[in-house]
Amino acid sequence: MDYFNYRGAELYAEELKVADLALKYGTPLYIYSKATLERHVRAFEEALKGRPHLVCYAVKANSNLAILELMASMGVGFDVVSAGELSRVLRAGGRASDCVYSGVGKRRDEIAFALKAGIRCLNLESEAELEAVSAVARELNVVAPVAVRVNPDVDARTHPSISTGLKQNKFGIAFERAYAVYERIAADPHLKVSGIDCHIGSQMTSGAPIVEATQKLLDLYGRLRTLGISIDHIDIGGGLGVTYGDETPPSPYEYMQAVLSKIGDPELAVFVEPGRAMVANAGILVTETLYLKDQGDKRFAIVDAGMNDLIRPALYNSWMNIIEVQKSADKSEKRLYDVVGPVCESDDFLGRERRLAVKEGDFLAVRGAGAYGMAMASTYNSRPLCAEIMVDGDRVHVIRDRQSLEDLWRGEHLLNGE
Repeated sequence: MDYFNYRGAELYAEELKVADLALKYGTPLYIYSKATLERHVRAFEEALKGRPHLVCYAVKANSNLAILELMASMGVGFDVVSAGELSRVLRAGGRASDCVYSGVGKRRDEIAFALKAGIRCLNLESEAELEAVSAVARELNVVAPVAVRVNPDVDARTHPSISTGLKQNKFGIAFERAYAVYERIAADPHLKVSGIDCHIGSQMTSGAPIVEATQKLLDLYGRLRTLGISIDHIDIGGGLGVTYGDETPPSPYEYMQAVLSKIGDPELAVFVEPGRAMVANAGILVTETLYLKDQGDKRFAIVDAGMNDLIRPALYNSWMNIIEVQKSADKSEKRLYDVVGPVCESDDFLGRERRLAVKEGDFLAVRGAGAYGMAMASTYNSRPLCAEIMVDGDRVHVIRDRQSLEDLWRGEHLLNGE
Protein backbone atom coordinates (compact mmCIF):
# COMPACT_ATOMS: atom_id res chain seq x y z
CA MET A 1 0.00 0.00 0.00
CA ASP A 2 1.15 3.53 -0.76
CA TYR A 3 -0.29 7.03 -0.86
CA PHE A 4 -0.18 7.66 -4.62
CA ASN A 5 -3.75 7.15 -5.77
CA TYR A 6 -6.25 8.41 -8.31
CA ARG A 7 -9.15 10.58 -7.28
CA GLY A 8 -11.30 10.56 -10.35
CA ALA A 9 -8.93 11.25 -13.25
CA GLU A 10 -6.25 12.96 -11.12
CA LEU A 11 -3.23 11.23 -9.57
CA TYR A 12 -2.61 12.44 -6.03
CA ALA A 13 0.43 12.26 -3.76
CA GLU A 14 -1.25 12.09 -0.37
CA GLU A 15 -3.42 15.24 -0.41
CA LEU A 16 -1.84 17.01 -3.38
CA LYS A 17 -2.37 16.75 -7.14
CA VAL A 18 0.74 15.40 -8.84
CA ALA A 19 0.09 17.58 -11.90
CA ASP A 20 0.15 20.71 -9.72
CA LEU A 21 3.44 19.61 -8.16
CA ALA A 22 4.97 18.99 -11.59
CA LEU A 23 3.92 22.44 -12.78
CA LYS A 24 5.28 24.15 -9.67
CA TYR A 25 8.58 22.29 -9.23
CA GLY A 26 9.30 21.28 -12.82
CA THR A 27 10.17 17.92 -14.36
CA PRO A 28 11.79 15.47 -14.19
CA LEU A 29 10.75 15.37 -10.53
CA TYR A 30 11.03 12.75 -7.81
CA ILE A 31 8.10 12.84 -5.38
CA TYR A 32 8.14 10.88 -2.13
CA SER A 33 5.28 10.20 0.28
CA LYS A 34 6.17 10.62 3.96
CA ALA A 35 3.15 8.59 5.04
CA THR A 36 4.23 5.66 2.87
CA LEU A 37 7.77 5.72 4.27
CA GLU A 38 6.42 5.77 7.83
CA ARG A 39 4.06 2.91 7.08
CA HIS A 40 6.88 0.75 5.73
CA VAL A 41 9.08 1.42 8.77
CA ARG A 42 6.24 0.43 11.10
CA ALA A 43 5.63 -2.77 9.12
CA PHE A 44 9.19 -4.00 9.74
CA GLU A 45 9.21 -2.90 13.36
CA GLU A 46 5.91 -4.69 14.01
CA ALA A 47 7.18 -7.83 12.28
CA LEU A 48 10.05 -8.03 14.79
CA LYS A 49 8.15 -6.85 17.85
CA GLY A 50 8.80 -8.81 21.03
CA ARG A 51 12.37 -9.84 20.40
CA PRO A 52 15.75 -8.03 20.29
CA HIS A 53 16.22 -6.59 16.81
CA LEU A 54 17.61 -3.79 14.68
CA VAL A 55 16.06 -2.72 11.40
CA CYS A 56 18.98 -1.36 9.35
CA TYR A 57 17.77 0.65 6.36
CA ALA A 58 20.04 0.00 3.36
CA VAL A 59 21.23 3.52 2.55
CA LYS A 60 22.25 2.61 -1.00
CA ALA A 61 18.58 2.37 -2.00
CA ASN A 62 18.04 6.10 -1.48
CA SER A 63 20.51 8.24 0.47
CA ASN A 64 18.70 11.59 0.54
CA LEU A 65 19.34 13.29 3.89
CA ALA A 66 15.65 13.93 4.57
CA ILE A 67 14.80 10.25 4.10
CA LEU A 68 17.65 9.25 6.41
CA GLU A 69 16.50 11.87 8.93
CA LEU A 70 12.99 10.42 8.92
CA MET A 71 14.32 6.89 9.38
CA ALA A 72 16.57 7.94 12.27
CA SER A 73 13.69 9.78 13.96
CA MET A 74 11.71 6.53 13.93
CA GLY A 75 14.51 4.58 15.59
CA VAL A 76 15.78 2.81 12.49
CA GLY A 77 19.41 1.75 12.16
CA PHE A 78 21.35 1.75 8.91
CA ASP A 79 23.27 -0.55 6.59
CA VAL A 80 26.09 1.46 4.99
CA VAL A 81 28.63 0.49 2.34
CA SER A 82 30.98 3.49 2.29
CA ALA A 83 32.36 6.26 4.46
CA GLY A 84 30.19 8.61 2.41
CA GLU A 85 27.02 6.75 3.36
CA LEU A 86 28.04 6.67 7.02
CA SER A 87 28.74 10.41 6.87
CA ARG A 88 25.28 11.00 5.42
CA VAL A 89 23.70 9.03 8.26
CA LEU A 90 25.59 11.03 10.86
CA ARG A 91 24.67 14.32 9.14
CA ALA A 92 21.01 13.27 9.17
CA GLY A 93 21.02 12.59 12.92
CA GLY A 94 21.65 8.84 12.90
CA ARG A 95 24.15 7.10 15.17
CA ALA A 96 27.09 4.98 14.12
CA SER A 97 26.23 2.63 17.00
CA ASP A 98 23.05 1.77 15.06
CA CYS A 99 24.93 1.07 11.81
CA VAL A 100 26.36 -2.05 10.23
CA TYR A 101 29.04 -1.54 7.58
CA SER A 102 28.93 -3.90 4.59
CA GLY A 103 30.76 -3.96 1.25
CA VAL A 104 33.60 -5.92 -0.29
CA GLY A 105 36.02 -3.03 -0.82
CA LYS A 106 36.39 -1.06 2.40
CA ARG A 107 39.51 1.11 2.28
CA ARG A 108 41.64 1.38 5.40
CA ASP A 109 40.75 5.03 5.87
CA GLU A 110 37.06 4.08 5.69
CA ILE A 111 37.58 1.33 8.27
CA ALA A 112 39.34 3.82 10.55
CA PHE A 113 36.54 6.36 10.08
CA ALA A 114 33.91 3.77 11.02
CA LEU A 115 35.78 2.57 14.10
CA LYS A 116 36.39 6.12 15.34
CA ALA A 117 32.70 6.89 14.86
CA GLY A 118 31.71 3.86 16.97
CA ILE A 119 30.25 1.57 14.32
CA ARG A 120 27.94 -1.18 15.62
CA CYS A 121 29.47 -3.88 13.45
CA LEU A 122 31.79 -4.31 10.46
CA ASN A 123 30.65 -7.12 8.17
CA LEU A 124 33.78 -8.85 6.90
CA GLU A 125 33.65 -10.03 3.29
CA SER A 126 37.07 -11.66 2.89
CA GLU A 127 39.97 -12.96 4.95
CA ALA A 128 42.15 -10.21 3.51
CA GLU A 129 39.69 -7.67 4.86
CA LEU A 130 39.87 -9.35 8.26
CA GLU A 131 43.59 -8.66 8.30
CA ALA A 132 43.04 -5.04 7.27
CA VAL A 133 40.45 -4.43 10.00
CA SER A 134 42.71 -6.03 12.60
CA ALA A 135 45.65 -3.86 11.52
CA VAL A 136 43.60 -0.65 11.63
CA ALA A 137 42.14 -1.55 15.02
CA ARG A 138 45.63 -2.22 16.34
CA GLU A 139 46.85 1.17 15.09
CA LEU A 140 43.87 2.88 16.78
CA ASN A 141 44.23 0.74 19.92
CA VAL A 142 40.59 -0.33 19.79
CA VAL A 143 38.70 -3.60 19.49
CA ALA A 144 36.67 -3.82 16.28
CA PRO A 145 33.23 -5.47 16.47
CA VAL A 146 32.88 -7.74 13.44
CA ALA A 147 30.63 -10.28 11.78
CA VAL A 148 31.44 -12.59 8.91
CA ARG A 149 29.29 -12.13 5.85
CA VAL A 150 28.70 -15.74 4.95
CA ASN A 151 28.14 -16.66 1.32
CA PRO A 152 25.79 -19.65 1.69
CA ASP A 153 25.70 -20.53 -2.04
CA VAL A 154 21.91 -20.08 -2.07
CA ASP A 155 20.12 -18.93 -5.22
CA ALA A 156 17.97 -15.87 -4.47
CA ARG A 157 16.03 -16.51 -7.72
CA THR A 158 16.29 -12.91 -8.79
CA HIS A 159 18.02 -10.95 -11.58
CA PRO A 160 21.66 -12.12 -11.99
CA SER A 161 22.95 -8.56 -11.52
CA ILE A 162 21.39 -8.32 -8.04
CA SER A 163 22.06 -11.87 -6.86
CA THR A 164 24.76 -11.91 -4.18
CA GLY A 165 24.61 -15.26 -2.40
CA LEU A 166 26.14 -17.67 -4.92
CA LYS A 167 29.77 -18.78 -5.02
CA GLN A 168 30.32 -17.02 -8.34
CA ASN A 169 29.30 -13.69 -6.75
CA LYS A 170 31.98 -11.45 -5.25
CA PHE A 171 30.25 -11.10 -1.90
CA GLY A 172 30.98 -12.82 1.39
CA ILE A 173 33.14 -15.66 2.65
CA ALA A 174 32.35 -19.20 1.54
CA PHE A 175 30.23 -21.08 4.05
CA GLU A 176 32.84 -23.84 4.24
CA ARG A 177 35.51 -21.32 5.37
CA ALA A 178 33.39 -19.37 7.84
CA TYR A 179 34.03 -21.57 10.89
CA ALA A 180 37.80 -21.28 10.54
CA VAL A 181 37.51 -17.52 10.02
CA TYR A 182 35.57 -17.16 13.26
CA GLU A 183 38.31 -19.07 15.04
CA ARG A 184 40.82 -16.52 13.70
CA ILE A 185 38.65 -13.65 14.89
CA ALA A 186 38.22 -15.12 18.37
CA ALA A 187 42.00 -15.44 18.71
CA ASP A 188 42.70 -11.84 17.66
CA PRO A 189 42.85 -9.34 20.57
CA HIS A 190 41.86 -6.46 18.28
CA LEU A 191 38.70 -8.12 16.97
CA LYS A 192 35.47 -9.02 18.74
CA VAL A 193 32.93 -11.45 17.33
CA SER A 194 29.60 -9.68 17.18
CA GLY A 195 27.36 -11.53 14.76
CA ILE A 196 26.79 -13.60 11.67
CA ASP A 197 25.74 -11.82 8.47
CA CYS A 198 24.21 -12.93 5.19
CA HIS A 199 22.66 -11.18 2.19
CA ILE A 200 21.80 -13.28 -0.85
CA GLY A 201 20.18 -10.85 -3.26
CA SER A 202 17.66 -8.13 -3.99
CA GLN A 203 14.06 -8.04 -5.21
CA MET A 204 13.25 -11.50 -3.84
CA THR A 205 9.58 -12.31 -4.28
CA SER A 206 9.67 -15.55 -2.29
CA GLY A 207 10.73 -16.10 1.31
CA ALA A 208 12.07 -19.59 0.57
CA PRO A 209 15.67 -18.62 -0.34
CA ILE A 210 16.21 -16.53 2.80
CA VAL A 211 14.78 -19.32 4.96
CA GLU A 212 17.27 -21.73 3.35
CA ALA A 213 20.12 -19.29 3.94
CA THR A 214 19.03 -18.66 7.54
CA GLN A 215 19.13 -22.38 8.29
CA LYS A 216 22.74 -22.47 7.15
CA LEU A 217 23.57 -19.51 9.40
CA LEU A 218 21.91 -21.24 12.33
CA ASP A 219 23.93 -24.40 11.70
CA LEU A 220 27.07 -22.26 11.87
CA TYR A 221 25.75 -20.48 14.98
CA GLY A 222 25.31 -23.83 16.73
CA ARG A 223 28.86 -24.91 15.88
CA LEU A 224 30.31 -21.64 17.13
CA ARG A 225 28.48 -21.94 20.44
CA THR A 226 30.04 -25.35 21.04
CA LEU A 227 33.41 -23.67 20.55
CA GLY A 228 32.49 -21.06 23.15
CA ILE A 229 32.28 -18.21 20.60
CA SER A 230 29.47 -15.86 21.59
CA ILE A 231 27.24 -14.37 18.90
CA ASP A 232 24.99 -11.44 19.86
CA HIS A 233 23.07 -11.10 16.60
CA ILE A 234 22.23 -12.80 13.35
CA ASP A 235 21.89 -10.47 10.35
CA ILE A 236 19.70 -11.93 7.61
CA GLY A 237 20.37 -9.04 5.21
CA GLY A 238 17.69 -7.49 3.06
CA GLY A 239 16.33 -8.19 -0.39
CA LEU A 240 12.57 -8.37 0.17
CA GLY A 241 10.99 -7.56 -3.17
CA VAL A 242 8.29 -5.05 -4.03
CA THR A 243 5.44 -4.95 -6.51
CA TYR A 244 6.44 -3.20 -9.73
CA GLY A 245 3.87 -5.02 -11.85
CA ASP A 246 2.32 -8.40 -11.04
CA GLU A 247 4.86 -9.57 -8.45
CA THR A 248 3.41 -10.92 -5.18
CA PRO A 249 6.20 -10.71 -2.60
CA PRO A 250 5.46 -11.69 1.00
CA SER A 251 4.68 -8.91 3.46
CA PRO A 252 7.42 -7.94 5.95
CA TYR A 253 5.48 -9.87 8.60
CA GLU A 254 5.24 -13.03 6.48
CA TYR A 255 8.88 -12.67 5.46
CA MET A 256 10.13 -12.25 9.02
CA GLN A 257 7.90 -14.92 10.56
CA ALA A 258 9.30 -17.51 8.16
CA VAL A 259 12.79 -16.59 9.38
CA LEU A 260 11.93 -16.23 13.08
CA SER A 261 10.30 -19.66 13.12
CA LYS A 262 13.78 -21.06 12.44
CA ILE A 263 15.50 -19.08 15.21
CA GLY A 264 14.82 -20.78 18.52
CA ASP A 265 16.90 -18.60 20.85
CA PRO A 266 14.63 -15.68 21.95
CA GLU A 267 17.65 -13.73 23.24
CA LEU A 268 19.47 -13.76 19.90
CA ALA A 269 18.99 -10.36 18.27
CA VAL A 270 17.85 -10.33 14.64
CA PHE A 271 19.13 -7.66 12.26
CA VAL A 272 17.49 -7.06 8.89
CA GLU A 273 18.60 -4.68 6.11
CA PRO A 274 15.59 -3.61 4.00
CA GLY A 275 16.19 -0.98 1.36
CA ARG A 276 13.97 -1.37 -1.71
CA ALA A 277 11.07 -2.60 0.45
CA MET A 278 11.25 0.61 2.48
CA VAL A 279 11.45 3.24 -0.27
CA ALA A 280 10.62 1.89 -3.75
CA ASN A 281 6.87 2.35 -3.65
CA ALA A 282 7.20 5.50 -1.55
CA GLY A 283 8.45 7.40 -4.59
CA ILE A 284 7.47 8.24 -8.17
CA LEU A 285 9.33 9.94 -11.00
CA VAL A 286 7.21 12.47 -12.88
CA THR A 287 8.16 13.37 -16.43
CA GLU A 288 6.67 15.55 -19.16
CA THR A 289 5.88 14.22 -22.63
CA LEU A 290 7.89 16.36 -25.05
CA TYR A 291 7.01 14.78 -28.39
CA LEU A 292 5.05 11.91 -29.89
CA LYS A 293 6.73 10.16 -32.79
CA ASP A 294 5.08 7.67 -35.14
CA GLN A 295 7.49 5.46 -37.11
CA GLY A 296 4.75 3.41 -38.71
CA ASP A 297 5.27 0.14 -36.88
CA LYS A 298 6.52 1.82 -33.70
CA ARG A 299 5.31 4.79 -31.69
CA PHE A 300 7.49 6.70 -29.25
CA ALA A 301 6.54 8.97 -26.38
CA ILE A 302 9.66 11.09 -25.93
CA VAL A 303 9.81 12.41 -22.36
CA ASP A 304 12.16 14.70 -20.45
CA ALA A 305 13.36 12.02 -18.00
CA GLY A 306 16.14 9.78 -19.23
CA MET A 307 18.37 6.94 -18.16
CA ASN A 308 20.51 9.45 -16.27
CA ASP A 309 17.48 10.14 -14.03
CA LEU A 310 16.32 6.51 -13.73
CA ILE A 311 18.71 3.87 -15.01
CA ARG A 312 17.02 0.66 -13.82
CA PRO A 313 15.12 -0.08 -17.07
CA ALA A 314 18.24 0.45 -19.21
CA LEU A 315 20.65 -1.27 -16.81
CA TYR A 316 18.59 -4.30 -15.75
CA ASN A 317 15.80 -4.23 -18.34
CA SER A 318 13.57 -3.71 -15.31
CA TRP A 319 9.84 -3.34 -15.84
CA MET A 320 8.42 -0.30 -14.04
CA ASN A 321 4.81 0.78 -14.16
CA ILE A 322 4.20 4.00 -16.12
CA ILE A 323 0.86 5.73 -15.63
CA GLU A 324 -0.90 8.91 -16.74
CA VAL A 325 -0.90 11.70 -14.16
CA GLN A 326 -4.24 12.84 -15.57
CA LYS A 327 -6.30 10.02 -17.07
CA SER A 328 -8.22 10.56 -20.27
CA ALA A 329 -11.93 9.77 -20.21
CA ASP A 330 -11.68 8.42 -23.76
CA LYS A 331 -10.24 4.90 -23.56
CA SER A 332 -10.00 4.78 -27.37
CA GLU A 333 -7.14 7.30 -27.19
CA LYS A 334 -4.80 4.68 -25.74
CA ARG A 335 -1.96 3.69 -28.02
CA LEU A 336 1.08 1.49 -27.66
CA TYR A 337 4.23 3.53 -27.01
CA ASP A 338 7.86 3.04 -26.16
CA VAL A 339 8.48 5.67 -23.47
CA VAL A 340 11.97 6.97 -24.20
CA GLY A 341 14.19 9.75 -22.89
CA PRO A 342 16.39 12.45 -24.40
CA VAL A 343 19.77 10.82 -23.69
CA CYS A 344 21.83 9.91 -26.76
CA GLU A 345 21.76 6.14 -26.22
CA SER A 346 19.53 3.57 -27.90
CA ASP A 347 18.91 1.97 -24.51
CA ASP A 348 17.58 5.22 -23.04
CA PHE A 349 14.06 4.12 -22.23
CA LEU A 350 11.72 4.03 -19.23
CA GLY A 351 9.35 1.44 -20.64
CA ARG A 352 8.60 -0.40 -23.86
CA GLU A 353 5.20 -1.08 -25.42
CA ARG A 354 3.08 0.73 -22.84
CA ARG A 355 -0.57 1.39 -23.59
CA LEU A 356 -1.14 5.05 -22.76
CA ALA A 357 -3.46 7.91 -23.62
CA VAL A 358 -0.93 10.70 -23.86
CA LYS A 359 -0.47 14.00 -25.68
CA GLU A 360 2.47 16.35 -25.94
CA GLY A 361 2.69 18.29 -22.69
CA ASP A 362 1.05 15.55 -20.60
CA PHE A 363 2.74 14.27 -17.46
CA LEU A 364 3.53 10.61 -16.86
CA ALA A 365 4.58 8.99 -13.59
CA VAL A 366 6.93 6.05 -13.13
CA ARG A 367 5.86 4.13 -10.06
CA GLY A 368 8.20 2.31 -7.69
CA ALA A 369 10.97 4.84 -8.38
CA GLY A 370 11.89 5.58 -4.77
CA ALA A 371 14.63 2.93 -4.67
CA TYR A 372 17.71 2.99 -6.91
CA GLY A 373 16.31 5.94 -8.85
CA MET A 374 17.92 9.12 -7.60
CA ALA A 375 20.58 7.04 -5.82
CA MET A 376 21.90 5.86 -9.21
CA ALA A 377 21.25 9.09 -11.12
CA SER A 378 24.03 10.84 -13.00
CA THR A 379 24.67 13.94 -15.06
CA TYR A 380 25.41 11.96 -18.24
CA ASN A 381 24.93 14.11 -21.36
CA SER A 382 25.51 17.07 -19.00
CA ARG A 383 21.94 16.85 -17.77
CA PRO A 384 21.47 18.43 -14.32
CA LEU A 385 20.24 16.22 -11.50
CA CYS A 386 16.52 16.71 -10.99
CA ALA A 387 14.73 17.97 -7.89
CA GLU A 388 13.31 15.80 -5.11
CA ILE A 389 10.35 16.71 -2.93
CA MET A 390 8.60 14.97 -0.04
CA VAL A 391 4.86 15.31 0.44
CA ASP A 392 3.49 15.29 3.98
CA GLY A 393 -0.28 15.45 3.79
CA ASP A 394 -0.95 18.78 2.10
CA ARG A 395 2.56 20.14 2.70
CA VAL A 396 5.66 19.92 0.53
CA HIS A 397 9.32 19.82 1.54
CA VAL A 398 11.95 20.39 -1.13
CA ILE A 399 14.59 17.85 -0.14
CA ARG A 400 16.93 18.36 -3.10
CA ASP A 401 17.23 21.46 -5.25
CA ARG A 402 17.30 20.98 -9.00
CA GLN A 403 20.88 21.42 -10.22
CA SER A 404 21.71 24.49 -12.26
CA LEU A 405 23.82 24.34 -15.39
CA GLU A 406 26.68 25.95 -13.45
CA ASP A 407 26.47 23.11 -10.89
CA LEU A 408 27.45 20.70 -13.65
CA TRP A 409 31.04 21.92 -13.75
CA ARG A 410 31.43 22.96 -10.12
CA GLY A 411 34.82 21.75 -8.93
CA GLU A 412 36.25 21.52 -12.44
CA HIS A 413 39.00 23.86 -13.66
CA LEU A 414 40.15 25.20 -17.01
CA LEU A 415 43.79 24.77 -18.00
CA ASN A 416 44.44 28.46 -17.27
CA GLY A 417 43.47 27.79 -13.67
CA GLU A 418 40.08 29.45 -13.75
